[in-house]
Amino acid sequence: MDVTQVAAVDAAHAARVLDAVRSARLAGGPAPVAPRPVIERSWERMLRGGVDPDHDFRAGLLSREEVERRRETSPLRHVLPVLREGLLSAVDVAQHIMVVADDEGRVLWREGSPRVLRKADGLGFELGADWREDVVGTNGIGTPAVIRRPVQVFAAEHFVRSHTGWTCAGAPITDPRDGRLLGVVDVSGPLETMHPATLAWVGAVAGLAEARLRDVHLRSLERLRAVAAPLLARIGGRALVVDRDGWTAAVTGMPYTERIALPKSVAAGSLSLPSLGPCAVEPLAGGWLLRAAAEPAPCGATRIVLDLRQPRRWSVRVLGGAGSWTHELSPRHAELLYLLAVHRSGRSAAGLAEDMFGDPARTVTVRAELSRVRRYLGALLAHRPYRFSEDTEVDVLLPDAPHDLLPHSTAPAVTEQRRRAAAARG
Repeated sequence: MDVTQVAAVDAAHAARVLDAVRSARLAGGPAPVAPRPVIERSWERMLRGGVDPDHDFRAGLLSREEVERRRETSPLRHVLPVLREGLLSAVDVAQHIMVVADDEGRVLWREGSPRVLRKADGLGFELGADWREDVVGTNGIGTPAVIRRPVQVFAAEHFVRSHTGWTCAGAPITDPRDGRLLGVVDVSGPLETMHPATLAWVGAVAGLAEARLRDVHLRSLERLRAVAAPLLARIGGRALVVDRDGWTAAVTGMPYTERIALPKSVAAGSLSLPSLGPCAVEPLAGGWLLRAAAEPAPCGATRIVLDLRQPRRWSVRVLGGAGSWTHELSPRHAELLYLLAVHRSGRSAAGLAEDMFGDPARTVTVRAELSRVRRYLGALLAHRPYRFSEDTEVDVLLPDAPHDLLPHSTAPAVTEQRRRAAAARG
């Protein structure tokens, strides 16, 4: 039975049918219709776990002080404005409440209709309450946390009898960096307030909350990157700056790695990491500076190979120094590095802007792109003027046909190089 469609026409009839389904399944007999698969699997978990469907079990509430402590440390505090904006404008009118629980199923925030909040108190749906599925049965907080996707639980789809006059729709909120469950946002209310679009609505707002968390993370990395840039510019060898969780803000002298696996406890001093080996650790505001231990001096100069032979598969390969590694290039970075390879003595930002756009005033764009290049080339790319460092050997691998040299580039200097190559071939 499609609960949402039936309930949209006659909620009371849908509730009676579901009550008959629940009673039959719990008694071990045939049901008039099959429960939805997501609900049936939840009921099976409850039966295996020994949850009593006729006992309204309520775990001890957290103290007000503990609720406040969890609020202050939960990443969900960053997305409360998104949840409120997306949900509260309608829940009061629709006689619902919004509930936000942490990853342990503990209710940390409740807002919405005062009348419904009082009814929720009667169900134990209070601040600090434990609404894990294996504690209070199938519900709109515990079940989404288990299956990691939005779920609507309507009327007698709740496993515990005292909850069957209630309807709820919950969606998990996960950390966009690593998929870790942060908590669940739920919209709940009395049976007669159910609407078929509630689940999609709650799921969409949970998605907006995860997008806000992603923005918060990126902004924190940008702040850390601003701190890191002048430090890394003065460092020789391999080094990187990461946030407290190991996410990389900037690197020098080594290929960019999105995240470094850090031990649970990090302190200033010495540390050995699988990806870096022995390194020195220095604290920064919001992160760590990791300096790889000095390596024996390489024999000969560092060699940089700029491979432009295959359209849309451009790369730069570094051999020696920090080891051998390859980085794939975007069209813009391939253009910039090619022009720097042509002008080994270096180019100013204005000169590169003229080369790229025919406009020497567009230095901001050039500097921003070269800042991104320095994240993976580090000290191998010098500045004032921009150039490959003097102790590097630079080889450029060109396509056989001149017109295949960065074929989609409209940069005036690249166009001129293609023309000269074609003329030289005669």
